[in-house]
Formats: sequence, C-alpha cells, structure tokens
Amino acid sequence: MTPPLTLEDITRLYADQGRNHYGEGVSQIEHALQCASLAQAAGEPDSLVVAALLHDIGHLLTDEAAGGAGTDDGTDDRHEVTGAQVLKGLFGEAVRRPIALHVAAKRYLCAVEPGYFEALSDASKESLRVQGGPFDPAAAAAFARRPGFRDAVALRRLDDAGKSLVPSGRRFDDFEPVMRRLMAEGAER
Repeated sequence: MTPPLTLEDITRLYADQGRNHYGEGVSQIEHALQCASLAQAAGEPDSLVVAALLHDIGHLLTDEAAGGAGTDDGTDDRHEVTGAQVLKGLFGEAVRRPIALHVAAKRYLCAVEPGYFEALSDASKESLRVQGGPFDPAAAAAFARRPGFRDAVALRRLDDAGKSLVPSGRRFDDFEPVMRRLMAEGAER
C-alpha cells in the first residue's frame, strides 16, 4: 500500500494487519484502541485522540510489506516517520506531528525522567535500543524546544499505558466520526 491513503485504506489495513502482535501481549488494533480510548477519557483534543489511534500505522505498513512478518532483524523500521508520511493529505500537522515524534519522546523521557526507562516493557526497552537509546542532554534539550513537543510526550504516555491485557471494548469504527471530522477540517484550510 502506498500513499496517499484513504480512510477506507486505513480501516482495511487495521482489519487485515491489526491482529498482529508486536511483543507487548496485545494486538496492534487493541493497542491503538486502548491508546485512543485513554486519550478520550483524559479529555485530550480530537487531534491527539486520532494520533493515539494511528500512531503505529507505520508498523502495519511494514508488516503488510513483509507479508505480516514485521521486522525482527534488530533494525529500526522508522515506523513513526512512515506513519506520519502516509497520513499526509488526510490529516493535518496536529495529528501527524505527534506520530512523527512519539519515538523521540520515548528517548527524551528516558533521558530526563527518573524511573521512566525502568518502567518500560521489555519490548519497549528493546525497541529503544534499536531506535538509538536515550537522548543525551543536548538532544533532550533540543527536543524540548521542538514544535509539538508536549503532544508528542502526551502521545508517548498514552502509548505506554495502552498495553493492558484487558480489552478496551471499543471498535475501530467507533473513531470514524472524529477521523472524518478532522479530515473535513483539514480540507477546508
């Protein structure tokens, strides 16, 4: 699947690839639903709810290209960049920027927040290793000055929390109205 994606493409991708697991004990689709549900429950803006829902779409595209196998070769698939790129033209920066920065936010939090690294799951610790490890102090300070820093950190915290073995009880299409609304807003600009 190549850009540009439509909402129907995204829905189909989650239906086809979302059942895959990625080392966290929950499927990709359940992780997405939990993250988006947590964002809604916290009163986050719709843009962050959709970012939480779609933040790992790049993994699904990698899984699809590999025939569902994913990337287990110890290299970083840069899913955050792929995800933000394929959503261009569909959603604005308020959705795409946190997606593009959520891996950097993990690296930042590992560098500046005592106990953050230790609280990560084993799978997150392993992905952190291939993603470059915690930021050094200069990189952490630079990241904190980036536009979208706060939303990226909020998304990262949702990502960490959305790994419960208790199902969310939500469906992907529960979030279709908010996605369509954000798409329409972006088209009006």
